[in-house]
Amino acid sequence: METFRLTKNRIKDYLSNGKRLDGRDADEFREIVIETGISKKAEGSARVKIGKTEVLVGIKMDVGTPYPDSKDAGNLMVTAELLPLSSDRFESGPPRFEGIELGRITDRGIRESKFIDLKKLCIIEGEKVWNIFIDIYSINDDGNLMDAASIGALVALRDTKIPKYDEKEGKVIFGEWTKDKLPLSKAVPLSCTIHKVGNCLIVDPNREEEDASETRVTLALSDGNVVHSMQKGNEKEFEIEEFNNALDLAEKNYKKLYPLIKKYIE
Repeated sequence: METFRLTKNRIKDYLSNGKRLDGRDADEFREIVIETGISKKAEGSARVKIGKTEVLVGIKMDVGTPYPDSKDAGNLMVTAELLPLSSDRFESGPPRFEGIELGRITDRGIRESKFIDLKKLCIIEGEKVWNIFIDIYSINDDGNLMDAASIGALVALRDTKIPKYDEKEGKVIFGEWTKDKLPLSKAVPLSCTIHKVGNCLIVDPNREEEDASETRVTLALSDGNVVHSMQKGNEKEFEIEEFNNALDLAEKNYKKLYPLIKKYIE
């Protein structure tokens, strides 16, 4: 605990002087590395690294019944599994709050932006629709799993091919794919998580900075200034001016991030 306090105070001192321990600016992301098509079994897949943080995302599809309140639209489900190999803080067993939150925030950004045209995934209204399952796995947690998962989900969805469906038999032919891609919007809802450490706002915290964070907000934006969803985390509040600054910082980083991943999501 004493070591944690020393590290937190050191991080705050550095930030108060406009510095971070790894030399980055407050509004600067670590290096982002993206791979697609990493799974031969999934309909779409991606690996995303932000610094030392790493996630894998896989997309699976099958056919099922629509939800009662959306009989003419496909279904979307997002789950996140925080693997023990990625951090000694994670344990095997039932889903932890952090994993549930990660899945829900990723889901909300995609769903509220209408990135997927779910109505085009209806086969027979009220009877059969395509289900899309997005599975997120943490491989290494060095902070900012939120944004890594968001990027991974978007890239994996772009990588997805719809599997073949035998209408006579009424079943999916797994392992065989059509040339059809998912019906996706051109507006890409990138996630940007802003953390408050002391009196400073930062993006893409590493593990130590995330531990020192007093509060955070994750925003899913498209076109740089259209906010589709937001989720606040931790107990401490944002002042109104701080929150406005967080919005400005998220918009600024959208403009930085989009060109870096453009070829994977267009």
